[in-house]
Amino acid sequence: MAVNEHPRRTPLIAGNWKMNLDHLQAIAFVQKLAWNLKDAKHDVAAVEVAVFPPFTDLRSVQTLVSADKLPIVFGGQDVSAQDSGAYTGEISGAFLAQLECKYVLIGHSERRTLHAETDEIVSAKVTAALKHNLVPIICVGESAADLELHGPSAVPVAQLRAALAGVTNAADFVVAYEPVWAIGSGKAATPEQAEQVAAQLRLVLTETLGQDVADKTRILYGGSVKGSNIAGFMREPNVDGALVGGASLDIDEFSSIVRFQQHVGL
Repeated sequence: MAVNEHPRRTPLIAGNWKMNLDHLQAIAFVQKLAWNLKDAKHDVAAVEVAVFPPFTDLRSVQTLVSADKLPIVFGGQDVSAQDSGAYTGEISGAFLAQLECKYVLIGHSERRTLHAETDEIVSAKVTAALKHNLVPIICVGESAADLELHGPSAVPVAQLRAALAGVTNAADFVVAYEPVWAIGSGKAATPEQAEQVAAQLRLVLTETLGQDVADKTRILYGGSVKGSNIAGFMREPNVDGALVGGASLDIDEFSSIVRFQQHVGL
């Protein structure tokens, strides 16, 4: 099978910078990334490239991308379930929309574990993002303990069902499968493991929102993704891109991931 043989699903490579890079570093990074891709004659229509800087960087990234018309989109790392009010430290979807964010990460494993975000909170944030015409990237995944106790896909499937509780089939969203046991370990899931879970997640989409939504929704893999292993994941029929963590902070490595099609001669 050809790499990512899905005419209706454009691959998405998303770089989550987490709490790294200040606004000046973000400007330099995005400029160099755009230059790298241009020099490599990357087909910007074939693979969508997104970065997720800290909130304090977003205005700088927005200004640069807009002024130079760079073929890179960007998004927030989190969003509040609230629109406004006495919620110190929270970031409203309205604020992200005003900064021309296309995407927002919701339910990332670090938010679930370090900030005790429940499935109910994730669902509320998905609703808030959609209200402001942001495309939520709904993150789901299991820990090593979950995997041993429940087996593959059980926890991600349950998390996705909960996240979609208030979503209609008119919504535009992305799903990202993050095996927590692989994140930062240097040991990614195998392409076959990623495909097994992605296929189950697509089945949930079919059951809850219909075949058309399932067919068009992109499912990403995230967990120790590198330039050396991305092509293997992208060969799988239900994997439509990657949510990249640490490797997204290395311009050459991230550029290599974005150009995965060249790795296999496409």
